[in-house]
Amino acid sequence: MKALWIKYRLALIISIAAVWMLFIDSNNFVDLIKVRKEIRELKQKKSYYESEIIANKKQRNDLFTNERSLEKFAREKYLMKKDNEDLFIFTDEKSNPK
Repeated sequence: MKALWIKYRLALIISIAAVWMLFIDSNNFVDLIKVRKEIRELKQKKSYYESEIIANKKQRNDLFTNERSLEKFAREKYLMKKDNEDLFIFTDEKSNPK
């Protein structure tokens, strides 16, 4: 039995160290995978919000410089109308199921 321990002690020590590093340690492999996934998701969100910022800056600039686009925005977003107008709202049946 003692000869077997001496023969395989290096493999046993390496196996114990590998199990320790992969599953038990505070910086284990499972947590590393979770953190990488979270980083990837955050990068996607960052890209989305950067494109939204660009679109909002363009819309803001358009609203401040063009009075016609300001009126269009107010009519579409806040359903504003002039005093002598009637407002009709048409919705698409496919996009708004009952």
